[in-house]
Amino acid sequence: MYEKILVPLDGSKRAERILPHVEKLAHDNNAIVYFLTVVSAPRVFGFDDLQYAHFEKEFETYLEESEKYVKGLRGEFKAKGIEARHRAVTGPVVKEILDAAERENVDLVAICSHGRGGISRLFYGSIASGILNRVDRPLLVIRARKDN
Repeated sequence: MYEKILVPLDGSKRAERILPHVEKLAHDNNAIVYFLTVVSAPRVFGFDDLQYAHFEKEFETYLEESEKYVKGLRGEFKAKGIEARHRAVTGPVVKEILDAAERENVDLVAICSHGRGGISRLFYGSIASGILNRVDRPLLVIRARKDN
């Protein structure tokens, strides 16, 4: 049923709660798993050249660490007999996730919602909500809270 599964992750333990579900789906369907992490650069204003150079180096380091993170997950899944790929990209998170789903022609996007609601969701926004409202293919959302 599902041949390609996109799994966007932000590096948090909560987001990783989707992994057992993805592992089972991948085994049951002999699917390829695509791990994705998106690094969004904050807008910086008022930096002089030296400050900007320092910021740019920190951002590059963070992107490299993000790449290692999804590469490590790919290795873990491969060790379990699941074909997996990985990618770290920069840009607006929801857009990059949707672009990756289209680019890889995945059958399913699997994410974990952090379970925010009310004022918190309004203030912080919601990646899950943004994907839910714009995705054009099946979406698996697992709600992960501290207590589950």
